[in-house]
Amino acid sequence: MNAIFKALNDPTRREIINLLKKGDLTAGEIADKFDMTKPSISHHLDILKQADLVLNLKKGQFIYYSLNMTVLDEIIDWLTSINKKIKTNKK
Repeated sequence: MNAIFKALNDPTRREIINLLKKGDLTAGEIADKFDMTKPSISHHLDILKQADLVLNLKKGQFIYYSLNMTVLDEIIDWLTSINKKIKTNKK
């Protein structure tokens, strides 16, 4: 879980996740959305992959990135359970 929060702590990585909400993208397509070098985007993608927030699939010469909805669903469930506990404790 720490790797997930470390990955989400960076605004660039959060923006990459927002981009991938709309559909799969190649690393080049992602890099085109930012004013930074491709190696920097690659570093951000690597951190997101290490946290299992994104998946990658090689198709021909391109690598496509997509959101790992399983992990994102787990995070949402965990945050929801915390919210329920907080509301219960306030009563």
